[in-house]
Amino acid sequence: MEYEIKTFPAYRAMGLKCDVSFTDFETIKTVIENSISRVKEFDYPVNPGIRLGLSYHLRPDGFTYYSVYEVQDKQPLLDNMVEINIPEMTYLVAKHKGESIEDTYENIMKWIKESDYTPFKEEGVDYYDELPIKHEKYLNGESDFEILIPIK
Repeated sequence: MEYEIKTFPAYRAMGLKCDVSFTDFETIKTVIENSISRVKEFDYPVNPGIRLGLSYHLRPDGFTYYSVYEVQDKQPLLDNMVEINIPEMTYLVAKHKGESIEDTYENIMKWIKESDYTPFKEEGVDYYDELPIKHEKYLNGESDFEILIPIK
């Protein structure tokens, strides 16, 4: 697996959010399907062909998940959606290509442990995973996707 270190500028995203337990993955599937069906409602999307899945491990039995699209600042908040502002961050970027997602994340964690990097953790926030923040970038219609792990 190949890895890159990239810094991405801050951006604003909008879509749907859910808090899920590890035993309730069907909720995520529904949130993803609903966000994909609603992308056409945006007046000012940056790239409607790229969906972002943002996971924050803020609870011991699950995580908070956002299925969102990057939008321009002038995009008004749509009904029953949330917005999230992501600051400029440096990421470890990996491509997931059809293999086991668990294996992909294990390989990412192994690479980080052998590097001079550590996963980014916001000060004063309790996280419950070795990789506390996971961003995934999906091109609509493709099964392969990019995994972006904020690092420092």
